[in-house]
Amino acid sequence: MPTLLPRPPRLALLIAVTFVSGTFAACQRKQAEVQKTPPLTIPVSTPVEREVTDFAEYTGRTDAVESVSVRARVTGELKSMPFGEGTEVRGPVKFAWLKMSAGDLLFKIDPEPYQAIVDQAEGQLLQCKGQRAQAQLTYESDKQLFESGSGSGMTVALDKAILDAADGKLRSAEGALKAAKYNLSLTEIHAPVSGRISRYFYTPGNQVSENQTLLTTIVSMERMYAYFDVEERTYQRLLDGAKGGLPGFAVRMTIEGDTKPETRPEGKGDSKGGSGKGAARGDAKPEPKSDPNVFVGKLNFINNQVNPSTGTVAVRAVFENRRTYGGMWKLLPGMFVRVRIDLGEPYRSALVSDKAIGSDQGLKYVYVVDAENKVQYRRVDIGPLQEDGLRVIRPYKPGRSPTDLPTGVKADERVVVGGLPQLRPKMEVKPDLTPMPTATSGPDTNRGKKP
Repeated sequence: MPTLLPRPPRLALLIAVTFVSGTFAACQRKQAEVQKTPPLTIPVSTPVEREVTDFAEYTGRTDAVESVSVRARVTGELKSMPFGEGTEVRGPVKFAWLKMSAGDLLFKIDPEPYQAIVDQAEGQLLQCKGQRAQAQLTYESDKQLFESGSGSGMTVALDKAILDAADGKLRSAEGALKAAKYNLSLTEIHAPVSGRISRYFYTPGNQVSENQTLLTTIVSMERMYAYFDVEERTYQRLLDGAKGGLPGFAVRMTIEGDTKPETRPEGKGDSKGGSGKGAARGDAKPEPKSDPNVFVGKLNFINNQVNPSTGTVAVRAVFENRRTYGGMWKLLPGMFVRVRIDLGEPYRSALVSDKAIGSDQGLKYVYVVDAENKVQYRRVDIGPLQEDGLRVIRPYKPGRSPTDLPTGVKADERVVVGGLPQLRPKMEVKPDLTPMPTATSGPDTNRGKKP
């Protein structure tokens, strides 16, 4: 007879069934909650299209076109300084090579010792003239006697030698007087060039030495140089714009520390990533109503060799200086500036916010939202950054194979402009179409938004 197993208690069976049912229902509720999570709201914008020009930007230093260190040309006691420190002085007035008038008087050294030397030289000159006249009379008298047969030829020859010696002494005396007068004129130091003068380094009563004592400095102000170094690649592009001389590309300079960007209507002005059709070339001049902190000039010197330690070429541009409302010059020698050279002709391009561009192991990319609202990874080749914060993007190129992916963006594509760290390729999002943000306007697009 078979053995019957004991039946489990009904209460235990009921508890087990209830636990399993509850666990299954909880899992179903969690899955339902995950499925109901809405997609992330991400700001997107369509690229901006406008005409730009490639450019290269460098840092440099300004320098005066003319710079003079004023030194004492004679030794003596400094008497006076009839000029104001830091003021503008006028240099000599010239017509062609002829000097019409001297520059402003800057310093005066005690002239009495040099006046005494002039007086002495004048007296010596008079004495030499008298000796020469006496030698001339003696020579002519002895020569007449010799010609009449009563004189000696040796005497005539001796008289001629004495006359020649008197001529030599006379010329020496004339030269000494000229040198003495020149040294006397050097006791008054005039401005050699027009410009702004520095402070004086010595006060009256000090002893100054010939060609050693530095009294002050003068720098010209009407025009200003800017020196900077360009790499070899940019130098080759500059050669493309050279037509029988220096390249005619426009050069723009901005004073370092200026926080006011140059604002012009979109597509018609210059910016930090390109310039419009109105970009000046050759003898460029500042445009009317331009930013007072932006200067437009031209190249006027390229060095004849490459620096082997840096691989760069020294370049110089010249700019017209401007006065402020208070009358002071805007540019000073030694200023740290940013110089931008336009390269090539204007072309039309797409631009996106620089915040929309990510970096992947040195390669640049953007996220594009397709028609199914899914994020697509897109490599891009970037150009210069403009002052409004938009970056030039090279034209769109479709991929030719699964390994050759497309690059660039189309004009009608939606580019993600915020929340890039939260996104992954093929991720579904809710696009929020906004205008392309710039550096001066636009919403905060640093983070994605959840509803």
